[in-house]
Amino acid sequence: MPYQFQSIGGLLPWVIPIRSNDMKKIPMDKIEPGMKLAKPIMSKSGMVLLSEGTELTEKWIERIQDMDVDGIFIDAPAEQTLSKEDALAQLDSRFKLLLNEPRMADIKSILRKHIEGLYG
Repeated sequence: MPYQFQSIGGLLPWVIPIRSNDMKKIPMDKIEPGMKLAKPIMSKSGMVLLSEGTELTEKWIERIQDMDVDGIFIDAPAEQTLSKEDALAQLDSRFKLLLNEPRMADIKSILRKHIEGLYG
């Protein structure tokens, strides 16, 4: 019998606290020198004002603050929204009916290692 992957549909976004591209949007009053842009700052007409990867200096920060920008995306690890224990508990809960399926047990093991790796 072929596996019905829809039986675990939606598993990844709910169980694994994913770090999305290691970027975080921060308000203008939290910008500090040394931060790097994760996304370019664009004008309203679509022109790139500062490109992705630009390291912010005091001078750039002053210029950005003069622009009509409510926040910027910086390179930073995303904050985990679930505790490690909660993430592992959700993993166990979602796979409890599939324990007799060898491939599902393998998938669960891989996901468990991934979650544990996210939390160090």
